[in-house]
Amino acid sequence: MPIHETWNPERAAELIAEHVHEPGPLLPILHAVQETFGHVPADAVPLIAEALNLSRAEVHGVVTFYHDFRSEPAGRRVLKLCRSEACQSMGAEALAKQAEARLATRLGSTTPDGRVTLEPIYCLGLCACAPAAMLDGELIGRLDAGRLDTLLAEAQS
Repeated sequence: MPIHETWNPERAAELIAEHVHEPGPLLPILHAVQETFGHVPADAVPLIAEALNLSRAEVHGVVTFYHDFRSEPAGRRVLKLCRSEACQSMGAEALAKQAEARLATRLGSTTPDGRVTLEPIYCLGLCACAPAAMLDGELIGRLDAGRLDTLLAEAQS
């Protein structure tokens, strides 16, 4: 599990400077900021906008458009459940309900204790092994109720 730095505008400025001269620098900057701080803090938006000569609304629009960017820190563990058609046809809806019940949270939310963020994701590319999930970047195929219980216990530990 990655350890993230506390928000620091000077560190954010360093990250921006590292990528500002790349072609299409906005996405690399946002990824670097999120990788460093665990999310894209609202205070980073004006810094990025100014460096790239964009409006704050343009930067905010990109952050909110892409599902992988967060405006709030995630839990210590992130469990993503595939919601695509192949996974839906193989029982993903029941697994999502099971995960929500076990974690006492909804898809797109973090447990009150901050341990687990439960997220929907739309296609992990494991359609032949549906239903699929991802725990902290590790792909899991052929997910069933028993394997999900094991993942949930691991994520909550």
